[in-house]
Amino acid sequence: MQMQMQDLSGKVAVITGASSGIGEATARLLAKEGATVVLVARRKDRIEALAAEIGETARAIVTDVADLAAVQAMVAQVEAWFGGIDLLFNNAGMGVNGPFAASDPADWKTQIDANLYGVLNCTHAALPLMKGRAGAMISIVSSVGGRYGIAGWSVYNATKFAVVGFADALRKEIGEQGIRVSLIEPGSVWTEWGHNVPEATMRARRESLDALHAEDVAQALVYAFAQPPRVLVEEILVRPVRQIAP
Repeated sequence: MQMQMQDLSGKVAVITGASSGIGEATARLLAKEGATVVLVARRKDRIEALAAEIGETARAIVTDVADLAAVQAMVAQVEAWFGGIDLLFNNAGMGVNGPFAASDPADWKTQIDANLYGVLNCTHAALPLMKGRAGAMISIVSSVGGRYGIAGWSVYNATKFAVVGFADALRKEIGEQGIRVSLIEPGSVWTEWGHNVPEATMRARRESLDALHAEDVAQALVYAFAQPPRVLVEEILVRPVRQIAP
């Protein structure tokens, strides 16, 4: 018997970090599947251009996910437009590389604000708009760095380990309401990620691994979201075949 996937037509998806990479690819794919996409990021020109390209099923809202008041205003605007949210894709994030002993506490805060508080802010604000919507889902991007510590990425690792724990606890709190919580842990991906790592270094690593494309991760998200409402794809770790170590 063939399983019936959800029809995503008319579903409302809020995508953070939508100005590039995984967020942008996911917005394009969800729009092709018929969903209405709300593009959330700080780079106004990028998300407005993407919304214009996608067309009438896309809206752009400039928001810093680390700013709780801004997130609450964004969610209020989504409610005014559409009345609810079917998918919250917590994708925004960043990392700063370097040995912890030489790290700048300001960089700790930047990573924690984006990677952890961004998830908490968006999830807390969106949850009331997800109740009673069949197949509603909160998806959170962690990383292979949320499973394994990697030298040079200690604070980034800390934030990603934190969202793994948050997702597991949240799943147990809201599952009975029919709201799904799904975690995606990508390995090496061709994106802008890698805040202070030389471009040539990132390129060499990605080429050596035959790194994932942003569309590969977007496919994983859509696969999880399109499952029947009774089905939870709780966790997806997706990495290049050649990425043997974290």
